[in-house]
Amino acid sequence: MKAMILAAGLGTRLRPLTNSIPKPLLPVGGTPLIVWNLLLLRRHGFRDVIINLHHLGPLIEHALGDGARFGMRITYSREPVILGTGGGIKQVESFFNGQPALVLNGDTLFEMDLSELVDFHHAREAAATLVLREDPDAAQWGLVEIDGDRRILRINGKGKESREEVFPRMFAGIHVLHPRLLRSVPAGQPSSIIDAYLEAIARDELVLGFDLTGYWSDIGTPERYAQAERDVATRRISLAARNDASLAHSPSQ
Repeated sequence: MKAMILAAGLGTRLRPLTNSIPKPLLPVGGTPLIVWNLLLLRRHGFRDVIINLHHLGPLIEHALGDGARFGMRITYSREPVILGTGGGIKQVESFFNGQPALVLNGDTLFEMDLSELVDFHHAREAAATLVLREDPDAAQWGLVEIDGDRRILRINGKGKESREEVFPRMFAGIHVLHPRLLRSVPAGQPSSIIDAYLEAIARDELVLGFDLTGYWSDIGTPERYAQAERDVATRRISLAARNDASLAHSPSQ
């Protein structure tokens, strides 16, 4: 399976840090955030990765190169205008070769078994599987409601009604999707991939939730960035579990 890392964002809430460094290159424990994710992908057998770029994109490309030193093949999708999660994924549709792909945010630090996620997706023959988290502030992050069979019924209040008990979650920004869901996504226009998922739910396609129980942080504010640094220092999350940590430091750091 191929993977895509979304790395085109402006990182506005972390200014002035992100005025000169793109958010995915911010060091966490001395290692660029996006490298943490590359090492996790590699640990679970992913070798082909595409990264979309916009804000200070050349710095990301210079730091990571073609991926050879990670034992991976990295290609890039440049966005002169930010296309959002929907338009950004649509632009690289041909990269997936009609096969399911893993997509994750380049500014999120997390630990999970990606192999288990992929196995779950294939076993259930899902159109899409979104990684979800239990969180007391789920509604503030964007409420996702699932039923007892792991089906996603509603996202941000939109979707299908159900008489069954539903369970609140938040979307962790990690998902596996079949590229057929991109057919309705307009090419070259900004959009959210959530719209495609809601359309799939309306068609009764199988859109599932997979719970993440391990470490997760979106590094979205200076406070959460500082907390992530403390979490690495106290080994709540560690590069050691990602195999060869000697590859962790970017030449630009």
